[in-house]
Order: sequence, then C-alpha cells, then structure tokens
Amino acid sequence: MNLNDLIHSSGEWLRGSGPNANIVLSSRIRLARNLTTAPFTNRATLDELESVLATVESAVSRIPHFKDSTFFRLQEMTAVDRQFLIERHLMSPALAEHPEGRAVIVSKEEMLSVMVNEEDHLRIQLMQSGFSLDSAWKVIDAIDNELSGQLPYAWLPDFGFLTACPTNTGTAMRGSVMLHLPALVMTRQMESIKLALAKLNYTSRGYYGEGSEAIGNCYQISNQVSLGRSEEQIIQNINSLIHDVVEKEQQAREFLLETSRPMLEDRICRAWGILNSARVISSHETIELVSMVRLGVDAGIIEDLDYRSLNEVFILIQPAHLQKIMGKPLTSADRDIYRATLIREKFQREQGE
Repeated sequence: MNLNDLIHSSGEWLRGSGPNANIVLSSRIRLARNLTTAPFTNRATLDELESVLATVESAVSRIPHFKDSTFFRLQEMTAVDRQFLIERHLMSPALAEHPEGRAVIVSKEEMLSVMVNEEDHLRIQLMQSGFSLDSAWKVIDAIDNELSGQLPYAWLPDFGFLTACPTNTGTAMRGSVMLHLPALVMTRQMESIKLALAKLNYTSRGYYGEGSEAIGNCYQISNQVSLGRSEEQIIQNINSLIHDVVEKEQQAREFLLETSRPMLEDRICRAWGILNSARVISSHETIELVSMVRLGVDAGIIEDLDYRSLNEVFILIQPAHLQKIMGKPLTSADRDIYRATLIREKFQREQGE
C-alpha cells in the first residue's frame, strides 16, 4: 500500500455507522507494550531503536492480521506525509517529532495501526466506527495474542505489562471514545461533565487526543487507570460512562429543539450556507461549521447528507490532506481557498446537484 492510496479513501472508523453513530464518531482500544530486548525508547540509543524496528517488522510479517498492512519508516517520509498520518489519527504528533528509529504500521482499512518506538516500543491501536469498544477489544486482543507469540513482552506478575509511564502499567490498555457533543456545549454542561470525569479517573481530551483542544464540539473520553483492573472491567466501566454521556447529549438536543428551535435552525442553516458558498475558509472554521451541520442532519433539519460524508470532511480539509490532494506545497492562504472549493464540490456531489 502506498500512502497516496489513502488520499481519496476513508478509514473504517469514519464510515459513520455502528451503535450511536449520530453522537459517537469512533471507538478506540490502545495497548502499550515493551520488549525485554531493549531499554524504553527514552533511554534507548538509535542503534537499539533500529533493532526494535527490525524485530517488530520481522514479527508482523508472520502474523495474519498484518497481511495487508504497510510498514512506514518515518525517517523516509516527508514532513507532509507524517502530518498526513497524524491527521488521520494513525499516529501521534509525539512520534512525528523524532522520526529517527521510528515507524508506524497501518492496515489497508486503517482500522489497525501500530506506532513503533513512541513512548513505548509498541502502541497498538484498533479503531472502529460508532460505539464499538466491545468488538474493538475482541479484535485487538487477538492481534495482541499473535504479537506476544512472536515478541518478548516486558511483563511481571505483580505489575502486569511494564510501560514507560507508570500510569499505563497493568493491562496497559486505554479505551477511548470520540463523541460529538454540540448540545452539551450549547447548554453549558461540558465543564461540569469534565470535572465529574476527572473525579472518576477519566480524562476528556480534544480532537487529537492528549494535549489537544476540543474543536468542532468533539471530545475524546478515555480511562486513566489500568492497574488492578482487567481489560473487560475497564471496557465495562467506560461503556457505562459513555452511555450516560450519550444520553445527556440526546436529552440536551431534545431540549434545544423544544425550547429554542428557531435559534438552532438558524445556526445550522447559516453554517450550511457558509460551507456551500464560502470562497475562503480556515480549517478551524470549517470544523466548527461542520459540527453544526452534523447536528442538523441528526435533527432532520438538513437532508440528503450522511454521517460518513461529514466525517470525511473533518479529515480532508486539513493542511496535509489538501497538499497531498493537490500534489504540491500550499501556503496557508492557498489552503484556505482550495479548502472552500473542495467543500463546495463535495457537498454538491453528495446532493446530486
């Protein structure tokens, strides 16, 4: 698979289906694993990092789940290509900062990706569309079992999997769900929800995870504690929590429609109008407007659009994607112009105009 093959495709996690897809964009399970044959990445030499790369590349070549995957060595990629993978949520900004001795493995459907030599030797993640943590866990558990048969994991009976950050020790699993919560933001409930999450040892992050701000009313909620709990217990607890958040968002949407429908329709229709007529638009403004249109689709105010198309816009209008689509570097001003054109043309196609 060539990286350019992904430009005009959308990952499995963007397909806009699955349980509660109107509110839950995606579900992700991430496992941190380290090898006994090398120090943690923050202490390893470049030669040791390269040795880990070679060991992992050899191992995945023998595992069925990685049959259609591609091993991308970051040092061989351009800065735009690395940013492209970040925008698709296939690797973290932290991995891209130091490309030497680092890699990312990506499956054809973009459901599975593995960061090699980020904070830990392996960061294995499985993403699916909608509220699908249970099914995601079944798949990634099978993949982890295959990997453990090929690689010497660092593990101790009293501590579980050993990780660079002590908070990941134990199962070394993080379950996270990306939610679209515009009604909770508009009814000013998000701050209290975030405080409640923190008290329960959960964290709420922005669109790009750790260190990022919420844009487009999208929040990523995940567990902070993995020691002393089984993977099934962690997922069960997250599921219960997310069900509560989804219910609150649905109630807030119903409240806005009942008490402030003209105001809500105005905001949604203005957003739709701008997206269909703007000639220059930034990525931040686009995401905020698409958020309102997505709410309009759920409320039946905007028709003939599906969640997959709107999810794809979140990805396609970002800087590296625009440059990959155009096949050349673009200034910030050029990106704002081409972004507006791409959005207009995409929505016209979707509506058959």
